[in-house]
Amino acid sequence: MHIPEGYLSPQTCGVMGAVMLPIWAAAGKKVTKILDKKNIPVMAMGAAFSFIIMMFNVPIPDGTTAHAIGATLLAVTLGPWAATVSVSIALIIQSLLFGDGGVLALGANCFNMAFVAPFVGYFVYWLIVKFKANKAIAAAIGSYIGINCAALAAGTELGLQPLLFHAANGSALYFPYGLKLAIPAMLFAHLTIAGIAEALVTGLVIFYLQRVGEENILYRASGNLRGLEQ
Repeated sequence: MHIPEGYLSPQTCGVMGAVMLPIWAAAGKKVTKILDKKNIPVMAMGAAFSFIIMMFNVPIPDGTTAHAIGATLLAVTLGPWAATVSVSIALIIQSLLFGDGGVLALGANCFNMAFVAPFVGYFVYWLIVKFKANKAIAAAIGSYIGINCAALAAGTELGLQPLLFHAANGSALYFPYGLKLAIPAMLFAHLTIAGIAEALVTGLVIFYLQRVGEENILYRASGNLRGLEQ
């Protein structure tokens, strides 16, 4: 799902970077409010986990890749704002040191994977848990929906490029495929491969935490939805 360099116009990259700046600022403030200092090493471990799981890329049509993120898992255990920070750190390291995802496209990649995925996934998880459903199942469903919403966002950003930015003869200046190809390609790969992997990893980890008596971690995180407004 990492968008490479040159696939988005500089204008798009600038807009997405501008969108992420207040999100990062808010995430920093929320995390210092909601989490104790003792949770910082856990956030670092979360960033490392997200970094590792995202390195398993599966190539898909139109030049993009599919992979799990771990965003909803971090959101359920640490809260969505902490997940935004952790996944953003992983994405920044991947981009700057490993060339996985464009530097200019960092704003777009972070918006999709560090904001849309954890917040949508966590919100779905929270809604399901309200009806007394099993937390592991709720987290798995939330993570599946969250990663696919992130894929939809990435597909939309890519698919808009030939519509908005093209030469006088109509040829695309950046990503060459429109919405009719970009969105189905992104969603197909994530609905069938990456989404299932994301759901399995998330559900199994939450199930393990429940089995070993660490469900208090989930209770602490489930209150963070109200904390979004603090």
